[in-house]
Amino acid sequence: MHNDETLWHCLNHDFCSFKVKMKAPKQDFCRNQYNVSGLCNKVSCPLANSQYATVLEQEGISYLYMKTVERAHTPKNMWERVKLSRNYLQALDQISKHLQYWPEHMVNRCKQRLTKIRQMLIRMRKLSMREGPRLVPIKKKTERRERTRELKAEAAAKVDLAIEKELLERLKQGTYGDIYNFPQRNFDSVLEKEGEVEEEEEE
Repeated sequence: MHNDETLWHCLNHDFCSFKVKMKAPKQDFCRNQYNVSGLCNKVSCPLANSQYATVLEQEGISYLYMKTVERAHTPKNMWERVKLSRNYLQALDQISKHLQYWPEHMVNRCKQRLTKIRQMLIRMRKLSMREGPRLVPIKKKTERRERTRELKAEAAAKVDLAIEKELLERLKQGTYGDIYNFPQRNFDSVLEKEGEVEEEEEE
């Protein structure tokens, strides 16, 4: 049997995973997505009320969600969803029409929530249209990975240059003799470049 008083007594005095307690000021909040006001009390609790309604926003579209005790035996179909018009006045009329015989405080809270959602969407649209510097997230892991790769590549390049220099020194000294069939013209050009570099350093 679905008893609202028993449910609220268990949630309020025992444990509720959605409850958030604040010390200063002393106030209890609710993190349940269906909570119409965000406060933790008997009237606003979506779990302890068999008849409940709220307004939610999904991808810029507002929806009216309604829960009745007749659908409590099937939790999958418990919430009835109604798409609200983009026109503010028409959306208010839709809420009044669908919640015609509901308690007045529930209707007023749904309308207040719709107003807040509309204001939030307008602010979001203005911020998206505003020109100026945009904040771009910095991925620390990717930055660190790229930095490590650069350091490894630089170290490998230094090793390659050191090997090349050592080989040229050995070829110059004739360590390998005629083992390598190295093009004489290219070898002479490298020697000339090194000679020019040495002269510039001496100057």
